Amino acid sequence: MQNNCILDMDDFIKTLSEIKDKKIRPDLIGSIITGYASKWLPELAADVSDRPAASSGNPSESVSVSWSKKRFIIESLVGILPHEKDSVPTDFLLRILRAANVVRAEPACVFELERRVSWQLDQASLKELMIPSFSHTSTTLLDVELVLRLVRNFVSVEEAGGRGGAAAAKVAKLVDSYLAEAALDSYLALPEFVALASAVPGHARLIDDGLYRAIDTYLKAHPGLSKKERKTVCSLIDCSKLSQEACLHAAQNDRLPVRAVIQVLLSEQSRLVNKHIDWSGTLSGPRSPGPELSARCFSKRDTGMEMKMLKEEVLRLQSRCMAMEKQIQKLSEKKTPSFLSWKKLRISAFKANRIAEMEEDSEAGFGPKSPSLFKPKLLRGRTPNRRKSMS
Repeated sequence: MQNNCILDMDDFIKTLSEIKDKKIRPDLIGSIITGYASKWLPELAADVSDRPAASSGNPSESVSVSWSKKRFIIESLVGILPHEKDSVPTDFLLRILRAANVVRAEPACVFELERRVSWQLDQASLKELMIPSFSHTSTTLLDVELVLRLVRNFVSVEEAGGRGGAAAAKVAKLVDSYLAEAALDSYLALPEFVALASAVPGHARLIDDGLYRAIDTYLKAHPGLSKKERKTVCSLIDCSKLSQEACLHAAQNDRLPVRAVIQVLLSEQSRLVNKHIDWSGTLSGPRSPGPELSARCFSKRDTGMEMKMLKEEVLRLQSRCMAMEKQIQKLSEKKTPSFLSWKKLRISAFKANRIAEMEEDSEAGFGPKSPSLFKPKLLRGRTPNRRKSMS
């Protein structure tokens, strides 16, 4: 079986070389390669129904023989791929990359596949990008490091080529969807999540709703994050790029830090203010009254009510933060009193004890008597009786 595979592959390579010499289009050559690969490796088929089950295979072959045969086919196919971009579908490249990682193909073969995938990553689908991790050192279910390399290579190619931002926007949306799925893994570390989310440039995300959904999923799946870690992951969100629905959800989200919620409310308030200014400028122009003007006035009143509610919410959160800070300060002062406060307490206690001792001595009739001790007694009587003479 092994020899038949080698002979068949040699014949296919010779035939494909003759087809290339006839100046056939690269996409047609790519379709020929994908069809041939699906014949020998059914797991590379685009249709899931055509892929074999996990238990299928030739029972007479050992695992090592089966892997060596697949490794030979994969490495041979990668060597004859057309060099032109878009000649081979990205999803097929991802499937063959996954198979190459399973059978431990040569590093040069894997590197070439990663380069080809990152070159046209904007055409990839989320289903094929969900490649499991086959590394013994990785603890995550998905190969997040592989996706991070693909995204970084794509960004470097985009920056070098200076192409438009449509492809970058597609990749940003793809990465946010991937992060939302990978965030469910409790073993996904925060640095890995932040690194992949930050790999996409800021201008590529036209809206941050997908990133917010991924962050919210990560916070839900990792409840043991500290306050500093939650601030770090929430700092990835640009509040000005959130939709009204996302802002409403974030304002009521208990998993977000208080400062992140305040930033969302302030961003939504500033956006409403800008809309109010635009509408006011439009309404101030010369225009005859009509149903459109009435609708705009109604929208203006609604915007004013929303602005008022947002201001009240911001003030309430700010007062709550100040009250919490004052409470924490009071508790810290009670736990660690200063040296001066202890000194004052000791002096006041000493004075109180000393006065009590002097009062006891004066009532017993001995010891020095202070004039201040006699003053209350003199005030009780009207005038002291004078001694009469003994005459």
